[in-house]
Amino acid sequence: MGRKRVRPGYILPNILTSLSLFSGFWSIGESLERRFVHAGVAVFIACVFDILDGRVARITNTTTKFGVEYDSLSDLVAFGVAPAILAYLWTLSNYGRFGWLAAFLYVACGALRLARFNIQVETVQRKQFLGLPIPAAALMVASTVLFCSHFGYGEEFRSFFVPLLLYLLAFLMVSNVRYYGFKDLDLFKYKPFRAGIFVVLALAIIFLEPRVTVFLLSSAYVLSGPLTSLLQGKRRIMEEFLLEKREL
Repeated sequence: MGRKRVRPGYILPNILTSLSLFSGFWSIGESLERRFVHAGVAVFIACVFDILDGRVARITNTTTKFGVEYDSLSDLVAFGVAPAILAYLWTLSNYGRFGWLAAFLYVACGALRLARFNIQVETVQRKQFLGLPIPAAALMVASTVLFCSHFGYGEEFRSFFVPLLLYLLAFLMVSNVRYYGFKDLDLFKYKPFRAGIFVVLALAIIFLEPRVTVFLLSSAYVLSGPLTSLLQGKRRIMEEFLLEKREL
C-alpha cells in the first residue's frame, strides 16, 4: 500500500498560519530597526492571514488539533510578543522597568487568553469571545502607532496614552467581558448583492484613509465589550426593579 495522500485543504490553513507567524516575526525585526510604521503594518498583515486561516479551515472542513495548537503558538508571537516589543521600543522604554513590566504583562495576559480560549473554544466561546481576542489587542497597538505617526503626535502624548493602553488591553484579554465573535456572520448567504455593495464601500472607506479607519474600527471593537456589558447590566437592574415593583 502506498502512502496516504494529504488533502491540499489541510495544508492551506497551515500555510496561512505560517504567513501570519512570518509577518509577526517581520514586525519584530522592523521594531528592532526602529521602523515602527513598518512594524505596525506587519502586525496588520498578520491579522489578515490569521482571519483567513480560520475561515479557510472552516469552509474546507479541515480544522485539526494540530492546526489549532499551531495557530495559538503563531498568535502568541504575532499578536503577543511582536506588539509588546513594538510598544516597548516605540514608547515604553522611556519608563524603565515600569515600561518593561507593561510590555510583559501584555504578553502574559495574551498567553493566558489563548490558553483559556483553547479549552473553551467548543463551549463558552463558541459564538462569543470571553475576553478581548489577542489579534484585536495587537491591532489596537499597531493602529495606534500608525495613527500617531500619521498625525505626528509627539512623545508627550505617547508617554501618557501607550502605558494606559497596554494595561487596559492586558486587563480586557483576561476579563470576563464578552465580545462579538463574527463566527456566525455570513453576509453573502441571504443577500449577496447588498453584501457585495457593503464590502466594496467598506474597502473603499478603509483604503481612503487606512491609518485613521483601522484605528477607529479597532477602538470601537475594544470598547464594544465593556459598553455592551454596561448596557446589559443596566437593563438587568431595570428588569429586576420592575419585577420587584410588580410584586409589591
